Amino acid sequence: MSEKPEHRTEHRPPREERPPRDEQRPRGQIPPDTVFIGKKPLMAYATAVMMHFNSGSKKLTVKARGKSISHAVDVVEVVRRRFFQGKLNVKEVRIASETLGEEGDTRNVSTIEIMLERLD
Repeated sequence: MSEKPEHRTEHRPPREERPPRDEQRPRGQIPPDTVFIGKKPLMAYATAVMMHFNSGSKKLTVKARGKSISHAVDVVEVVRRRFFQGKLNVKEVRIASETLGEEGDTRNVSTIEIMLERLD
């Protein structure tokens, strides 16, 4: 007959409880007419942009840095061409770089801000 393998249980320390996502990064410092582009799918950000303009706002700033810059450009172009055909204008584009890290371990990261304006 076959014997059952021994079942081992590892003792893991209890997981540290994280505060809810809202408490990690307070949105109070971020202007309400700004969308930050990160790693979410393109349509998540496109939907956020569309909802912002459909709520009655006329202006919005899309911001990104590093590898997300191309993602931000894609979001703006999808919204402009597919959802607001000719009714959305790129008012201004700003490019810059930020210095990140601590002293001795700093690096420059490129940033972009795309200001959009809805035309009526």
